[in-house]
Amino acid sequence: QVQLVESGGGLVQNGGSLRLSCVTSGRTFTDVSMGWFRQAPGKERDVVATINPSGTTFNYAHFVKDRFTISRDNAKNTVYLQMNSLKPEDTAVYYCNYGVRTTTPTPIASPYWGQGTQVTVSS
Repeated sequence: QVQLVESGGGLVQNGGSLRLSCVTSGRTFTDVSMGWFRQAPGKERDVVATINPSGTTFNYAHFVKDRFTISRDNAKNTVYLQMNSLKPEDTAVYYCNYGVRTTTPTPIASPYWGQGTQVTVSS
C-alpha cells in the first residue's frame, strides 16, 4: 500500500512563498505521474499541478500558472510544490496524489492521497 506524507504548509502573508513536499513509500515512485490538489472549505478538491514520471512534463491549473512550480526528485521519492506570490484565495488544504491520470483533458486522481497540509494566506 502506498503512503504519502505532505509537509511544508503554514501561515503566510499575501505575496509570500511556501514549498510543499510529499514523500511517498510502499510503491514504485518513478513509474507514475504525481499531482497536487487543493480543497478549500465548502469547495470541491481541485487539481493544482501534475508532473509526469520523468519530471519533464508539467500541467498547471490556470489559477496558479506562473506562480507555482511542481517538481520531483525520483531519488528521494518526493514531489514538491513551490508556491510564490501567494494570495488569500490560495488558502486550502493541499494534497498530493500518487498515480494521477494525466491522459485525459482533466486530470483524474487515483485513490492514493496523503493526509494533506494546510496553507493559509493572510490578507
